Amino acid sequence: MITRSLVKILSVFCFFLTVITTTCQKTQNREKDLVYPITPVSFTKVELTDDFWTGRIETNRTVTIPFGFKKCEEEGRIRNFAKAGGLLEGEYEGKMPFDDTDVYKIIEGASYSLATHPDAELERYIDDIIEKIAAAQEDDGYLCTWKTLNPDTTPAPWVNPGPRWHHLGASHELYNSGHMYEAAAAHYYATGKTNFLNIALKNADLIDDTFGPGKKLDIPGHQIIETGLVKLYQITKRRKYLDLAKFFLDQRGRPEGRELYGAYSQDHKPVFEQDEAVGHAVRAVYMYAGMTDIAAILQNSSYLNAVDKIWENVVSKKYYITGGIGARHRGEAFGDNYELPNLTSYNETCAAIGNIYWNHRMFLLHGDAKYVDVLERTLYNGMISGVSLKGESFFYPNCLESDGKYKFNMGALTRQPWFDCSCCPSNVIRFIPSVPGLIYAQRNDSLFVNLFIASKTNFEMGNTKVGIHQETAYPWQGDVTIKVDPAANTRFAVNVRIPGWVSNKPVPSDLYRYLKNNQQKVSLKVNGNVIDFRLHKGFAVIDREWSKGDIIELDLPMPVRRIVAFEKVEQDQNKVALGRGPIIYCAEWVDNNNKVLGLLVPDDADLAAEYRKDLLNGVTVITGNIMEKSGKTRKLLAIPYYAWSHRGPGEMAVWLTRKPVGSDSK
Repeated sequence: MITRSLVKILSVFCFFLTVITTTCQKTQNREKDLVYPITPVSFTKVELTDDFWTGRIETNRTVTIPFGFKKCEEEGRIRNFAKAGGLLEGEYEGKMPFDDTDVYKIIEGASYSLATHPDAELERYIDDIIEKIAAAQEDDGYLCTWKTLNPDTTPAPWVNPGPRWHHLGASHELYNSGHMYEAAAAHYYATGKTNFLNIALKNADLIDDTFGPGKKLDIPGHQIIETGLVKLYQITKRRKYLDLAKFFLDQRGRPEGRELYGAYSQDHKPVFEQDEAVGHAVRAVYMYAGMTDIAAILQNSSYLNAVDKIWENVVSKKYYITGGIGARHRGEAFGDNYELPNLTSYNETCAAIGNIYWNHRMFLLHGDAKYVDVLERTLYNGMISGVSLKGESFFYPNCLESDGKYKFNMGALTRQPWFDCSCCPSNVIRFIPSVPGLIYAQRNDSLFVNLFIASKTNFEMGNTKVGIHQETAYPWQGDVTIKVDPAANTRFAVNVRIPGWVSNKPVPSDLYRYLKNNQQKVSLKVNGNVIDFRLHKGFAVIDREWSKGDIIELDLPMPVRRIVAFEKVEQDQNKVALGRGPIIYCAEWVDNNNKVLGLLVPDDADLAAEYRKDLLNGVTVITGNIMEKSGKTRKLLAIPYYAWSHRGPGEMAVWLTRKPVGSDSK
């Protein structure tokens, strides 16, 4: 054990020197293929002052991150690294070959947290885990505790561990590496340390030596190594990592030298020929994010055309009104076009997170607000529904209807603290701290205000420093004030998103529509004066010379809206969903006399919104007089969908019946 440890120390030290030499070199001529056309303002430069999001991020920092690490300790995920490194005796603990990724993802989220909220104790704790990860890494860079510890046993029921790279369709070795790269990049950016980055780069070098043209032609069954490799490329400027990411994508659907995995893993045809979202939804959106990276960085038109077509397919045929994707429990997969059941809907929390990552990239590539519209709907509904308000229990699937009997959440009726496969809790942990990075973006002499979240940031416009201070009570109110503070008078454009929901488009397709158009108009003022603005790709463009203290005032009307589905969505016919601003509502048993599934919401029923500070951490609810199927009038109280199932299991529905069966339901 001592000899092995010394070898590891020397190996890591030599590799450390190599990495430092490479990463510290300055690129004199910046390559054109390093960035997207639009650059997000980093979350580390955005200070939140927002009631809605500040509490969630703080809960993630103080509750969910420690909780996640504790579960990883209790269930052996961290011990597996120590065992694989010879620091402890014993066999692999756990049931999944990808348990390593839970540790990686929590480190990623904790690193994001460290970047904005320094915590010496947490940083030391992470460094201790990284030491165990380094010990578990084999001398040539290989790292997968499941394979290292028990190559001849079967902890996962669907595949024997076997030797390295055996059965890559299900072994998750490359999936593990992808999450490690993502976490190592986050840790490097947050702390400036290279202890985790060195491990990731050594592993990536091994994989690059093993896979590629003239080498192994196999690919991962579960995507994410592609986006992880892109992040390593962006840090090191080593083109081989970008080429390897493209290789893994290019190989999909190509049977030469290997057996195809099929549509479940999006391996049924070459990626640039794909035009429909199929198979496992999380694998799919991770792959689409990687394809978008390649389309943007390499200006690859084939990849661009493919992701554009797939995106249109999702938003026009396979997208839930809550922003969820993935209709089927079987295979955690997309269904057929317009297959959008409610009671049995899947909508994995990981898929919602992956969809946000993908749509953010699509915005950075195209500069169109429609991608932010999708991002926002998912963010405020089908994503945050996946974690409880207290931060210690989670939904794996997110159904749109519950009868109080069908145990949709991995055998449970409500959120659970953890799962044998805990990809969703750890994904929530890594995602939540990065939300501030979705608010603002910049391209040349233009600033984009994408999301309405009270916050402060600063950036440079040319050689002039500009401060931005946004104030709002969104999503409960539509009033937004943006103070613009340039250090000196300077001309640039502020692009303020005008959400689709205020422009009578609940989603950027005909999959859903409002029953009635809203006649209230958006108001936009600069320094108290109403302006006529130019709308470009969903953004109000305010191009002028800005002076210190200039004020933009945006008023987004937020009436209660009824939403109906396209006629081919069979399960939603003669039904209505309720929305207000970006929020989708549901009726829950506890507020509606224990009965929801028999409610009728006539088209002429008066509905009103009111804010209740003491309910569910403060929410705006929808109330009104509606009917039971018997014809009896009764009260309705609808709450935001994301907040359901905090008061015990029972009936819940997003889609409510409009008219009695047999009546004219057009």
